[in-house]
Amino acid sequence: MIKRVLGFGLIFSVAVGAAYFLVLNKPKAARVLPVYNPTDIGEGLVDSSLREKSHGHTIDTFSLTDQDQQKVTEKTIEGKVFVAEYFFTTCGSICPKMNEQMQRVQKAFKGEGRFKILSFTVDPETDTPDQLKTYAQAHQAIPKQWYFLTGKKEALYDLARKSFFILKPAEAKNLGDANSDFIHTNNFVLVDARRQIRGYYDGTQAKEVDRLIQDIRTLLAEK
Repeated sequence: MIKRVLGFGLIFSVAVGAAYFLVLNKPKAARVLPVYNPTDIGEGLVDSSLREKSHGHTIDTFSLTDQDQQKVTEKTIEGKVFVAEYFFTTCGSICPKMNEQMQRVQKAFKGEGRFKILSFTVDPETDTPDQLKTYAQAHQAIPKQWYFLTGKKEALYDLARKSFFILKPAEAKNLGDANSDFIHTNNFVLVDARRQIRGYYDGTQAKEVDRLIQDIRTLLAEK
């Protein structure tokens, strides 16, 4: 009788232990990242023509020039996950911090053909392809993965206002028109393979960039 009780006790203990192991090791549900539309963004960041749009927003088409004097368009990132930022090469404040962090992002996805980085200049008059090339080399940018982009000022600013929504309210007030001075932002923008915005991150903060790296992995795993 004692042996039978001990046997049942052993079986019960094994069953409980197995169940506990399965609970602890149950795969975590993949985090679902939000999709951002103009109505999800602060009014001051969104061009007035788009403020009522609540679904279906995607990054617009574009045609710019990279550090190797090659044309880069929306076709370049077709079907790719990418991170966008706005910067300028002569910036001595937040840009060095941002692109130090962006180097971490590039390193985390080195050799991943489904991932790109797009760095748009806010000062195209200064940031010629040659200037961008020097800057890219200083940041060990991998060709065809990290693009530094220049072009017409109006096109660059339209993308910021109407596609990426990265201007802070105080910055947006200073724009006025396409010829006004652009105050750059510390935001990184995560975009999925369908050109939908999936996240915003402070590019000067390591913890925020850690979150970005994890979210990129989430998007790359999406079907």
